[in-house]
Amino acid sequence: MSKTRKSYPSDASDAEWEFLIPYLTLMREDAPQREYSLRDVFDAVRYVVKTGCQWDFLPHDFPPWSAVYQQARRWIAAGVFEDITHDLRMILRIVDGREAQPTGTILDGRTLQSTPESGTRAGYDGAKKKKGSKVHVAVDTLGNLLALKVTAANEQERAQVAELTAKLQEVTGGTVEIAFVDQGYTGEAAADQAKVNGITLEVVKHTEAKKGFVLLPRRWVVERTFGWLGRFRRLARDYERLTETLAGWHWLAFLTLLLPRLGLNSA
Repeated sequence: MSKTRKSYPSDASDAEWEFLIPYLTLMREDAPQREYSLRDVFDAVRYVVKTGCQWDFLPHDFPPWSAVYQQARRWIAAGVFEDITHDLRMILRIVDGREAQPTGTILDGRTLQSTPESGTRAGYDGAKKKKGSKVHVAVDTLGNLLALKVTAANEQERAQVAELTAKLQEVTGGTVEIAFVDQGYTGEAAADQAKVNGITLEVVKHTEAKKGFVLLPRRWVVERTFGWLGRFRRLARDYERLTETLAGWHWLAFLTLLLPRLGLNSA
């Protein structure tokens, strides 16, 4: 097991760790294959995503970067970060006096600048004049992440509606009835794809000539979510070779945002 190390702002507190450990334990804590503290490994993964440091530059008081990366890949493959995010989202909605599952959602896409690591996945987003990957998301009306898909940046938002709405209904149990979108989702094809999954698309348009930045009803919520995620340096650009890893970091970042809202440390 690793030696006692210094603490970092990204470390999970004792109370948070008690909540997380049932999700993160894919094998027994005393399993002979386990050489390093699972808690130290998880804190190391969060450190990478929060600070954006390269794996080789992970502070030496964490477990070796190769062990951290391998365990992170296991968690991503098992959908652990996504599961934690969904459970946190439902708990916090109930605490807020809402139903556990939403009836409304907002869809949008965010383009991340490519890097040499993202390789052939990169595409050119003509609207943003940027080459990279596009992260298509669905959030509830509180801004909580519900579904996510990564594509090349040249892929249109409207082309992802079928997959995103199907995933939405899967994770919510079919409760979503309406999706608020921008004008990138206009057209009968997108509306029909959503309707197949029992969701009505409502395009939120500008009511007058646009002058500078304008907050649109419902639409601002997803922009705020992108702002939250943008505070994680590993998500500032597409630094990942694998699409699954980029998606997994988004789920990890979001559970990091939600976990303190449980108020475990003040209990």
